[in-house]
Amino acid sequence: MANQKEKLFSDFPPISTDEWMAKITADLKGADFEKKLVWRTNEGFKVNPFYRSENTEGMAATASLPGEFPYVRGTKKDNDWYTRQDICVNDFKAANAKALDILNKGITSLGFNIDGDDVSAENIKTLLNGIHPEAVELNFSTCYRKSLELTKILVEYIKGTGADIMQCFGSVNYDPFKPLLKKGRDAEGWVEKAAEIVKAAAPLPRFRVLAVNAHTTSDGGAYIYQELGYALANGNQILSALVETGLDATLVAKKIKFNFGIGGNYFMEIAKFRAARWLWAEIVDAYKPTCNHECPNKAGDGTCRCAAKIYAHAQTSTFNKTVYDAHVNLLRTQTEAMSATIAGINSLTVRPFDETYKTPDDFSERIARNQQLLLKEECHFDKITDPSSGSYYIENLTKSIAEQAWKLFLETDEKGFYEALKANIIQTAVKASADNRFKALATRREILLGTNQFPNFTEKASSKIVEKEACGCGCGKDAPYMPLPTDRLGTAFEEMRLATETHGAPTVFMLTIGNLGMRLARAQFSSNFFACAGYKIIDNLGFETVEAGVKAAREKNADIIVLCSSDDEYATLAPEAYKLIEGKEQFVVAGAPACMEELKAQGIEHFVNVKSNVLETLRMFNAKLGIN
Repeated sequence: MANQKEKLFSDFPPISTDEWMAKITADLKGADFEKKLVWRTNEGFKVNPFYRSENTEGMAATASLPGEFPYVRGTKKDNDWYTRQDICVNDFKAANAKALDILNKGITSLGFNIDGDDVSAENIKTLLNGIHPEAVELNFSTCYRKSLELTKILVEYIKGTGADIMQCFGSVNYDPFKPLLKKGRDAEGWVEKAAEIVKAAAPLPRFRVLAVNAHTTSDGGAYIYQELGYALANGNQILSALVETGLDATLVAKKIKFNFGIGGNYFMEIAKFRAARWLWAEIVDAYKPTCNHECPNKAGDGTCRCAAKIYAHAQTSTFNKTVYDAHVNLLRTQTEAMSATIAGINSLTVRPFDETYKTPDDFSERIARNQQLLLKEECHFDKITDPSSGSYYIENLTKSIAEQAWKLFLETDEKGFYEALKANIIQTAVKASADNRFKALATRREILLGTNQFPNFTEKASSKIVEKEACGCGCGKDAPYMPLPTDRLGTAFEEMRLATETHGAPTVFMLTIGNLGMRLARAQFSSNFFACAGYKIIDNLGFETVEAGVKAAREKNADIIVLCSSDDEYATLAPEAYKLIEGKEQFVVAGAPACMEELKAQGIEHFVNVKSNVLETLRMFNAKLGIN
């Protein structure tokens, strides 16, 4: 059979790229190839409509195996990952009981978020009672000022259990730049503090205590190359500063953990994690870290290649999650989890779908756990390492993202990540990207299903929004520097729709008349358009006359009447409707007819079409209708 298959494919003559291009050019019938088929990404590079084997020649991944430097294909030979769930610790006994419960439900990694004032040896003993440190990855996050104390407590506790410390994996989420990134406060003295925590954690060689929280830029609206480029600059700033204090480069590199976000750009995210392994390996390798013991993973000059392995945790993004139609968040987190696990991360947190509007409950946490377990137990994602290797498309995405991220890394590293934060360079760049995405959402160049496109017309969300419990550190509100932005992508649309709920939804009536195909298409478009603000929509099959349509609209107490017809018919139908309405209701024409300027000259103001700014238009109608 194998020989027959080979013969089958050999029967087809090879086709050159020039021949493919000639065929595509002919099919385009004069249209510009670049404008029609080449995708201009937000990441600063172009993506072609097709790739071939010649596009992957000479690439690093094509000549390496998983577990081999520079680790494009993975830092390990298998694709297993820690399935992590985070627990907000307000009651230590309750948190311990919850941890023991979920360990029996498939979780292999625990994340504990602890308030700084609650950090004590007794509380940690209570929290970890019955949890064997060799059997589960243990991760801790607390206040910046208490991370060192927590690290010392953990070292003593784990040593006291008699566990084999070489089998104990985990982390303390000590982010030297957290005050600047999250609160806008200076992180002065961070080098000394970071050095102390590395020394304190040295007895636990498998615990990583220096965090590069790249997910904060992802959740702030950064593009993928920005998240990666700034993460590399962050990690290198920590590594170089601590090496300068006299710490061993190998020790420091093995104490750094990268916490990435995962956005909704499926293939780009796969490429991002592959590029991250590659670039971080090159950065660490430049320090020539040395092995202090016999290790088979050495370069010819004795450089420790294990130190160059990135440790990457991934968590699903908050930026693209929504309050309305929140079950769509399940689809978003699932594809994000697939991106990360296909790419070969070390551990993963799938955030519950309902955390945008309340504290997650048992049901949503269970679903989030099972999303990962399904990828392992039913989809077998943990059985194949780097399945995307050799894909002409993903290999080229990996290379392109690596190039853009490396360029940004060099620019940021030249100034210094810390100095760039104090100069608000990074925060300003992330905010600019977020603002661009907000604008793209408002004009529907970026789609958020259920928010700016195809909303659930009848959904009410105000009753389900519950103030969430505080979790972790909440100290320090002063902000002499600019913190990273925190608004979600759909926040502005949600605030507008919640205002509509509070006020009471106005009624939008579709006055459909004339050409059947055009009136139905434009009624559907306009219904979706106005439903994004939570308006009550009344659609219709069609009216014989404009007068009959206006009469029917008034019988339904319409606040807005939308004329839906064809461009040719608007020249006569729109002025007729406008005169009958007499300004008693808001009048809108669906589309952008050629006679638009003539209609505007007659006093018709409002048109909705694919070029409309959905958010600004709906805000304008809210203002006219007295909705604040």
